[in-house]
Amino acid sequence: MAEVMSPIVSQRIWALPVSAAAVKFLQYLLYRSEFGGQLPVRQKDMAREYGITPQAVSLLMAPLSDLNIVLRPRHEGGRQGSSYRLHPFAAKYESHEALEQAVRHTLGEIKAGRMPNLKLPAFAVMPPAEGKPKLHVA
Repeated sequence: MAEVMSPIVSQRIWALPVSAAAVKFLQYLLYRSEFGGQLPVRQKDMAREYGITPQAVSLLMAPLSDLNIVLRPRHEGGRQGSSYRLHPFAAKYESHEALEQAVRHTLGEIKAGRMPNLKLPAFAVMPPAEGKPKLHVA
């Protein structure tokens, strides 16, 4: 069974206004996430697994949270919880059917104001396929 992802984030990852290190950390989060986006690992465990400090995890996750790619669910009373999840538009799914169902559900949640929409830059043009891209190692 092959996993699938929505193209909303996965095909536009090159356009995200975040550092290369944050994009690389997003790939780690996708790897560690469950189908649907739940992240079953705490921040201190992410730090240990990724080989960085918990403070560095916070720094890498902050721009992803600002774009609503990483969500921090709110508890009763409006305070933020200590768990994280990927936005359903950025998560992986076990099948195309599960992805389609999640997209329909998420659109309803966004329209109802129960879930934030992604804050991605407008799609303009793919980078050119010719020439050498200026890539940097994180």
